[in-house]
Amino acid sequence: MKKLFLFIGCLIFITACQSATATSQTEPTPQAATQTPPPPATATLTFTPTPTLPPTPVPLFFTEEFNTDLGAWVSFQTGGAEPPNVKLENDLLRIDFSSPNTWYYAIHNAHEYTNVFVSAKFSGTPSGSIGVICDYSESNGWYEFNLASDGTYSVLFGQWLAEGIAQYTPIAIDTTEYLKAGNLDHEIGLTCQGNILLLHINGKLFRKLDVTRYGLTAGRIGINASSFDETPAIAIFDWVTVNEPSQ
Repeated sequence: MKKLFLFIGCLIFITACQSATATSQTEPTPQAATQTPPPPATATLTFTPTPTLPPTPVPLFFTEEFNTDLGAWVSFQTGGAEPPNVKLENDLLRIDFSSPNTWYYAIHNAHEYTNVFVSAKFSGTPSGSIGVICDYSESNGWYEFNLASDGTYSVLFGQWLAEGIAQYTPIAIDTTEYLKAGNLDHEIGLTCQGNILLLHINGKLFRKLDVTRYGLTAGRIGINASSFDETPAIAIFDWVTVNEPSQ
C-alpha cells in the first residue's frame, strides 16, 4: 500500500496519514515526516465558474444527496496530468481519476460557519484518500480531515501561497483501530468549533485537537478526494451532511 508523508511547508497537495491513540484527548502537533510523494513542481489550479445558486436558498444546515445538481458547489483540481471526471450518477457523486497524484476539491459556497459538524459517507478503490473540509477561506486557509486507503488518517492545515501552489502543515498523522488498509468505505465526520477539532469515524468520536495556533475560526465546508500512484482510482460520495455541533 502507498503511504504518503508530508513536509511542513511543502508546496504540494497531498493526503497523507498516520493513527490516534487516545479518545477525545488533545494531542501536541506531530513532527513533519521525512519524505514526500513526487507531485509536479507546480500544480495547475482550475476553478469552475462562479456557481449560480438554486432559486430556493440553501438552508444553513442540510444534507446533500447528489440527486439534482452541483449548483452550490465550486470545484478545483491540482496535480495530475489529466483532470478527474466528475459526475452525478444514481444519486451519488462519482470522481474518476485517470492520472496519479491528482487532487479534487469541492467547496460549498452557500454559507460560512463559525461552528459546524460536517460528515460524509463515501467509498473508493483501494488506492487514494477521501476527506472533509471546514473553515475554508482562500485568504486564510482551511482544515481538512482525510482517510486513506493504507489505513491511516491525516488532519492538515492548508494555505494557498499562489495560484495552484498550496502549503500544507500536518496537524495529526496517525493510524487508528477504526481503519484498515485496503478499505476505503467509511463515514467521516469533522466538528470545527472555535479552536477545537473533533474527529469522527463511522459515528465514533476518537480524537480532539487544539488548533489555536493556526487561527482559523470560520469559513466554508467542503469535500476532497485524491489518487495515489495506482490509477485508475474512483471516489464516490453517497451524501454530505452539515449540522450544528452536538458537543
